[in-house]
Amino acid sequence: MDMMNVQTLWLIMEALRDANQLEDALAKSLDIFCDATKSEKGTIWMLDDASGRTVAVMAHGTSAAVGESASRGEGVVGEVIATEKSRAYKASEVQKLKYAGVDGPDITGKSLLCVPIKTPKHIIGCLLLTGKADGEYTQADIDVCENCCSVLALDIEDKGFSFRPFEDRKPIVTVRGIIKEFMSGEEIRRILKGVDLDVFPGELMVVLGESGCGKSTLLNIIGGMDRMTEGELLVEGKDMSQPSEDELTEYRREYIGFIFQAYNLMPNLSAYENIEFIGEISDNPMDSMEALRMVGLEEKGNSMPSALSGGQMQRVSIARALVKNPKIILADEPTAALDYDTSIKVLKVIEDIVKKRNTTVLMVTHNPEIAKMANRVVKLRDGKISSIRVNLHPLNATDLVW
Repeated sequence: MDMMNVQTLWLIMEALRDANQLEDALAKSLDIFCDATKSEKGTIWMLDDASGRTVAVMAHGTSAAVGESASRGEGVVGEVIATEKSRAYKASEVQKLKYAGVDGPDITGKSLLCVPIKTPKHIIGCLLLTGKADGEYTQADIDVCENCCSVLALDIEDKGFSFRPFEDRKPIVTVRGIIKEFMSGEEIRRILKGVDLDVFPGELMVVLGESGCGKSTLLNIIGGMDRMTEGELLVEGKDMSQPSEDELTEYRREYIGFIFQAYNLMPNLSAYENIEFIGEISDNPMDSMEALRMVGLEEKGNSMPSALSGGQMQRVSIARALVKNPKIILADEPTAALDYDTSIKVLKVIEDIVKKRNTTVLMVTHNPEIAKMANRVVKLRDGKISSIRVNLHPLNATDLVW
């Protein structure tokens, strides 16, 4: 076993040992695979025994593959699952290649390597790498990936892991190639640098990233609060890339509920009146008192915002978003100004909205612990999506600790 093989295997074993959750172990392992083989992008696919399909659950350097699936024998991924043998393709061979059952992201002109993740008894999934920086994938690359994938498979099996993907469904929101530029003095500053993302009905998606990476900008574009410089935004198939003001108003009224970090309650209206005001301008509102009841504040309906705690104001803000019966709720750092106990209460309300009402929630936060309750986690870095993963076993809000 050569030195690269030994070093990479050691790094994988360390990642598996140190990770608190399987998702963290897979994410760290994927980064190691990409670094070791000098790959531009990588994806981990997991086999769902119930359906027989293999689903992309985690990606490095791209988001477009996550959520796609392939049956046995279908595309590169399906072939590797069926044969349980690695496949490597030169860049010249990839031009018309399908890596799954459908045409995926553009991999034209990029080398490709697909390696099974399997134990001695059965196959669990596969690793897909594309865009080797220094040419074509070699036998050494195949050897190191096969050895490391065997260790990864044994760890997954040891943890008693079972995978159940999202049901096959169309996204409610699709963004492609989103670019956003601002004028900063005499210079143009690019905040978003080409973002591709799908948001599915009834999921809780968390977007992570440091301050200034573009999280809130992306949220505002999806919510119709800001306009993109370039790109495409589709909502249930309708093109909202360059909407008129009337279309924007209708979209925000019909589709979107907002939860802001600063609450944005009207100080001269009671909690109930803040909610009722939004309900009156909505097409299909729920009862305002019912919205207050859902967040556990029916007894505070007559209280003014100044008489409420920060957590209570945030729950009123959530009720205000709920009263519209929106298809999508966008939450921008909803717990940033709250202490731990209050944060958990607010997150429990958001969790119930997703689970009990099947409402899509897209939440921006800088707190990685909150991401553990999400169905999917997107990481933004410097205006681009650096990774995306499916949480195989999302935690309940009450189980979060930080």
